[in-house]
Amino acid sequence: MVSTAIAEPKTSQNVMSLDEWAIAPPSEGQEWFDGNLIEKQGMTLQHSRLQSRVGRLWGNHIETSSIGGEVYTEVPCRTIEQGRRPEVAYLTPDLLTKYGNLPTLPQSFPLIAEVVSPTDMANEVFAKASEYLRSGSQEVWLIFSEEHLIVVLTQDSRKIYAADEVVTSLVLDGFSITVNDLID
Repeated sequence: MVSTAIAEPKTSQNVMSLDEWAIAPPSEGQEWFDGNLIEKQGMTLQHSRLQSRVGRLWGNHIETSSIGGEVYTEVPCRTIEQGRRPEVAYLTPDLLTKYGNLPTLPQSFPLIAEVVSPTDMANEVFAKASEYLRSGSQEVWLIFSEEHLIVVLTQDSRKIYAADEVVTSLVLDGFSITVNDLID
C-alpha cells in the first residue's frame, strides 16, 4: 500500500526522529519515511478482507501446528532506514519473548505480507520488500489481488505464484495455500 506524506517538510517542528517514532509510534496507518510521517493510502473492502484473511490463516496455522509466535496487523517495526507498519506480520516465539513488550519491533518481522493496491507503484512496493529483507525479514509476500498473483521474496529467491499454484512458507513451517484459495 502506497503512503502519502502528511507531515511538514523535514525541518518542521512537528517531525519526529525515527527513534522517537519507535518509542511512541503515532496513530495507526502512519509510517516514518525519510523524516516524514506518512499515511498509508488505498485501503478498500477487498484489501481489508484479504489482509484479515492472511492474518487469520497464518494465526490458525500457528495454533494448529503448535509453532507458536503471534500474528499482527498494521504493527510498527523499525527497519534499517524507516519506521514501517507491515499489513500482516508473524513474530516467532523467540522474538516474541525477546521483544513482545516493546512499543515497536526494533527490526523487520520474520514473515511479512503486503497487499498491493491498484494505486501502488511497483518500484515502491518492491523497494519496501527489499527494505524488510535487509532489516531482518526472512520472507515477504506481495499479494496482488486483482491479478491473482503472489510474489514471495526471500534472501535467496524471488518467486511468482498464480491461480492454482501452491504457495508455501519458509518461515511458517508446513503452511501452504493456493493463490486462488487465498485471494478468492
